[in-house]
Amino acid sequence: MEKLEIVYQDSEIVLLNKRAKILTVPGKDIEKYPNLTTLFKKEYPTSIDHPAVHRLDYDTSGLVLFALTKEAHRALSIDFSQQKVVKHYIALLEGVVKSDHGVIELAFRYDPLNKPRQKYDPVLGKVGITNYQKIGVENGYTRVLFNPITGRTHQLRTHSAHRLGLNCPIVGDSLYGSGDENSTLKLCATSLQFIHPTEKKEMTFTLESWF
Repeated sequence: MEKLEIVYQDSEIVLLNKRAKILTVPGKDIEKYPNLTTLFKKEYPTSIDHPAVHRLDYDTSGLVLFALTKEAHRALSIDFSQQKVVKHYIALLEGVVKSDHGVIELAFRYDPLNKPRQKYDPVLGKVGITNYQKIGVENGYTRVLFNPITGRTHQLRTHSAHRLGLNCPIVGDSLYGSGDENSTLKLCATSLQFIHPTEKKEMTFTLESWF
């Protein structure tokens, strides 16, 4: 049985470290695919029905924020929607990224003919914005720090892999790279900075270990 890895908790919020290959919220096949929300509600039975403030992909690991009260959830959700929450990810990419830093602005939308992939579409797609900084090159792979401004589905995965982005898929990506269903995606949400919903103080959390 899965166990929650609690990074921080108080009477309003709980910050968890999610491992790869677990859903944030329940999916259609709840018996086959475990999810953090069900585990969270077992651990915190008096929490609200939908406590997850934001989501990480099934394949993505790292920090994810849950709320125990409706008031906290609403305040944090507003901050996320208004791009007041600062998020950083570490990723290992296939190949060598040429530039040391930059901004990626590309629009993607759901591809109904190739589920669950996202499809580049500058007309009908929703624009995602990602800041990136190259950390270093390791045996032909590039370690990158991502700061996504928006929160589009598969944003970092598509911005990494697409030829108009970095043209270097994330290692282990079975949708946009050379990985398969047994691969581990080398993408981790390593840092989260937000305003506490009731105490109104700035809080920053950083994972020291990822991959």
